[in-house]
Amino acid sequence: MTAILEASAQSAASVEHLNPETWAAANRHLVRKALAEFSHERILVPELLEPASGEGAGVGLYRVVSDDAAVEYRFRASVLELEHWSIASGSITRTLFEEGGHRELPLDALDFIAEFRDTLAIREEQLPVYLEEISSTLAGHAYKQGNPLRSAELAAGITGGADVAADFQAIERTMSEGHPCFVANNGRLGFGITDYHAFAPESGAEVQLQWIAVHRSKAVFTSSAGLGYRHHFEAELGADTLACFDADLSARGLDPQDYLLMPVHPWQWENKLTVTFAAEIAQRHIVHLGTGEDTYQAQQSIRTFFNTSAPNKCYVKTAMSVLNMGFMRGLSPQYMKATPAINDWLHGLISRDAELQERGLAVIRESAAIGYHNHYYEAASAKGSAYRKMLSALWRESPLPLLDQGQQLTTMASLLHVDPDGGSMASALIKRSGLEPAEWLRRYLEAYLVPLIHCLFEYELAFMPHGENVILVLEDGVPVRAIMKDIAEEIVVMGERLELPEEVSRIKADIPAEEMVLAIFTDVFDCIFRFLAAILAEDGTLAEDEFWKVTADVVRSYQKRHPELADQFAMHDLFAPDFELSCLNRLQLRNNQQMLDLSDPSGGLQMAGRLKNPLARFA
Repeated sequence: MTAILEASAQSAASVEHLNPETWAAANRHLVRKALAEFSHERILVPELLEPASGEGAGVGLYRVVSDDAAVEYRFRASVLELEHWSIASGSITRTLFEEGGHRELPLDALDFIAEFRDTLAIREEQLPVYLEEISSTLAGHAYKQGNPLRSAELAAGITGGADVAADFQAIERTMSEGHPCFVANNGRLGFGITDYHAFAPESGAEVQLQWIAVHRSKAVFTSSAGLGYRHHFEAELGADTLACFDADLSARGLDPQDYLLMPVHPWQWENKLTVTFAAEIAQRHIVHLGTGEDTYQAQQSIRTFFNTSAPNKCYVKTAMSVLNMGFMRGLSPQYMKATPAINDWLHGLISRDAELQERGLAVIRESAAIGYHNHYYEAASAKGSAYRKMLSALWRESPLPLLDQGQQLTTMASLLHVDPDGGSMASALIKRSGLEPAEWLRRYLEAYLVPLIHCLFEYELAFMPHGENVILVLEDGVPVRAIMKDIAEEIVVMGERLELPEEVSRIKADIPAEEMVLAIFTDVFDCIFRFLAAILAEDGTLAEDEFWKVTADVVRSYQKRHPELADQFAMHDLFAPDFELSCLNRLQLRNNQQMLDLSDPSGGLQMAGRLKNPLARFA
């Protein structure tokens, strides 16, 4: 009986975040986001019922009505620059109209999606999967509300700066939102509740990776110039662990020289490889060696791990057959082969560029990678299939060695973080800095935006510079440089201004000239600055007009320093009157299994008219 009661208590504890109070808060949060982002993408068209007198255009009481006209949502909102819907969360009401009258209903994000399914144009066979992603996003938000750390504490550093790695990882596990544009941004389909507590980034749990040996005839290992296989693994695992793994193989009658070592996510080993790759294990093409000694913490990207035992060692990124935000989170062995060469090439480009060096731009290179080829699935599946991406891994440099004394690290996603009490991390950093908000913003833009626009104008090179892909180096709360990561799968060379070596030619993509500037307009202005400007304005920290004026000044100052690029400034005009509205939720609603063909990043984009450019009035 005691054992039964203990098991019951453990089971109850695993879902204690799923209670009426946190569930109601999560639903209000997600319905607010759905109203805001679907309206921004012009899927929903709210009707203005009562303009707010004296508060400017676009401010007032709005409503939207469900597909069957039976349910009405009302809310107070301001429509800011870039058609950003700043909705007062507490003002949202949901009313059911029925024969004989009407009644108020609680906010329910799952109901919301079903009520607008025709407007959202979700296919019938896809709707249950999308609802499951919405449910997982709600559950994750409910869990995250229990994190005791607040923005002011994170901005100050929970160790007071005494342990840079610990402060960095405290921020990482406290992030509560996921991608700011996507409504269903924490799907993680495939995780059970035990997996969630063990591997979700917000749990902050210690993870020990599984290690396997893979036969050299089936796998390819590549690394940065001058970094050999043995040297890499001696640095990452240590001589004693390597000797132990070699002895294990020898005891099984296998020659260690015939095998390569590979880290595996524990979930992937347990749920996929032991079944889907059973033939490879039976034939000793894959040999399970056990866990390594180091402990890791999952990062926001869920399949990447930071080494908490030895923070100067590499991150490890692993394949995971979990559906999250429009993609199965695998890793392609074909992509792994060129990964170190692409990173070396980009590192060299940055190190030779005076503007980028002056701004302090850095990349943490993916210095080694390994991919496993399973001929059964490669023969039976189409190019790009998730079945071809189940077993690969890469190692990414740690940012810790890049720091000077007194500097700290934060994910750039933290600038959009708002804690359960409504505290903004960006406003907390500004307050800590002692600078005027406009000056703090200018320094952030010099560190982050200027390198991005320089790469566009000088090289027609674009990053995927969203918050999770960028690490900011801080001094007293002020961003002083940006560190880019997730290089090989995300960067793209769009034009003819660069000649690429054959080994990195994969990053070249045929992008129409008029779309190249969307690398800034969409990925930076619409997907990051739209939210940051709104947060600072809502906080009373910095007026929205001032935000965009400072941004325009920083762009113009850069352009004055580089008159030789005048033709590029005209071609990729950051002061143009408007630009195309590229819609991320429309992509996910169209196909939440694979939003885009990554080999053709332009081909599948979903556009919905044009947005006014907030920089245009400063031209």
